[in-house]
This record gives sequence, structure tokens and C-alpha cells, in this order.
Amino acid sequence: MMTNDTLQASREWWSQRWLDLLDSYRFKKRLERARTYARQGNVLSIEFKGAKVLAKVQGSEVEPYKVSLSLDPFSDEEWGYVIETMSKRAIFAAKLLAGEMPQNIEDVFTSNGLSLFPFTLSDVHSKCSCPDKANPCKHVGAIYYQLGDRFSEDPFVLFQLRGRTKEQIISDLRQLRSANTQQTQLISAQRTNNEQLTTNTQHTLKIDSFWQYNEPLESSLVVIAPSSSETVLDVLGSIPLAKEEENVANLTSADVVMKYLDTVYKDVSQKAVLAAMNLGGS
Repeated sequence: MMTNDTLQASREWWSQRWLDLLDSYRFKKRLERARTYARQGNVLSIEFKGAKVLAKVQGSEVEPYKVSLSLDPFSDEEWGYVIETMSKRAIFAAKLLAGEMPQNIEDVFTSNGLSLFPFTLSDVHSKCSCPDKANPCKHVGAIYYQLGDRFSEDPFVLFQLRGRTKEQIISDLRQLRSANTQQTQLISAQRTNNEQLTTNTQHTLKIDSFWQYNEPLESSLVVIAPSSSETVLDVLGSIPLAKEEENVANLTSADVVMKYLDTVYKDVSQKAVLAAMNLGGS
């Protein structure tokens, strides 16, 4: 037989948190009878009507007693904030979809000025058709215990007491996460396009303006002079081409290339001087 301590250890933390609220009730004998009712099958039915729990509990009379229990539901706007906060933290969505209640789920609600769990029994609105004036009576208490078991099986039941069904929460989470993913992809694509456009523009500007200098020059500072005997080719030295056997003229491949470039360099230099002095024709 399982003791109360064993039962408590086997419950999920969110279910135990709910029952701790009931255990704070000072009339312990009444709680014991409520627990017995819950365990012996006196609770005939439990159903949700919106965010309200409606139940039938068999008491000492022939007709079962009618019990109702509810919390203050959150508004659509408040749930919107909660779902948006959940969607930004993948661990919450993953655990809830796996049937688990994230350990710090309350942070989502408190960060939006809300409390998932009621603070005291007075925050729980309950009513019973029995003649007992005390509240919670043993019939209401039996529903508390039954709901604790329901919470262990399905944590979304706790959310339903605050006004959102499992289907609504999952649907809202998926929509928001999908929207966030699409927005992230769009921003990433725009950033990539902008970077590519910037890079292409930079490359285009460098190529188109490489040989241009559009700033005005002070004519007294411009000196046109032919190239000296030492050219850039002399400074750079021979091109390091792969070594090959010398040809008939005892020249390697590097020698042939350097000789050709020397001829081109001198020809271009001469034409540049003539162009600068306006002697190269129209």
C-alpha cells in the first residue's frame, strides 16, 4: 500500500504544487474524507465547460452532488503575451509537446505579471450542492485530488483552467514559431543580399575607376618625364616560372616572358608620355 509520502514522491511537481494548496487547509479530517472519496470512486464524472470544471460526486444521498470549480481565466491579450514568450524559448514548446511541464514555466507567466498557480484557496472558485457550509467541503476536496491526478497525466489541464485548451496552445505556438522562423530567414536573406550588393558594388567601383583620377591637379606640380633605365620589371626581378631546358638561344621560359614584358613596358611608357603631352594624335 502506498503511503502519503510515497504518493507525493511519485507525483509530478506541478501536480504536487496544486495539492499543496489544498493541504494548506486547516481542517485535516475533512481533507482525509475528501481523499477517500477521490480514491474510492465517489467522483462519478469530471468535465470541462470552457475554463470551468463541472463534476458529480456521490455522497450520502441517493442523488450525487454537483460540484463546480474554476480559476480566473486569463484574457486573450494576456495569453497572447504568454504564448509569445513561450515561442521564444524552444525548451518550453518541446517539453509541453512531450507532455511535460517545464520546471521554470512559472517564469513565463510572472514575466507577464501573471500567476499560473493560485496563491491561496480563496483564488479557487468552488461550489457544491451539498448542505455543508464549509468550503471546500469533502466533495469539492475530492475534485481537487482528482484534478491533481489529471494534471500528472496532462499538464495542459492546468492551462485549461486559465482559459486555453491544449489544441489552442499548440496551434498558437506553432504559428508563432513558424512566423519567427520565416522572419529570421527573411532577415538573413536580406542581410546576405545587402552584403552581396555591397560587395558587387565595391568590386564594380574598383574595376571601373581603377585607371581614373577625377580630382583636379595643380599644373605646376605635374612633371612629365620619360621612364628611367630601371623599370618595375627590374625591381620585381625574374618571374619564378618552372625550370625547363634552355632553347636554342640559351633562354629559359622565364627569360622569354621577361623579354616580352620588357618590350611591352617600354612601348606603353612611350605612348603614355606622348598622350600626356598631347602628342599622340586626336
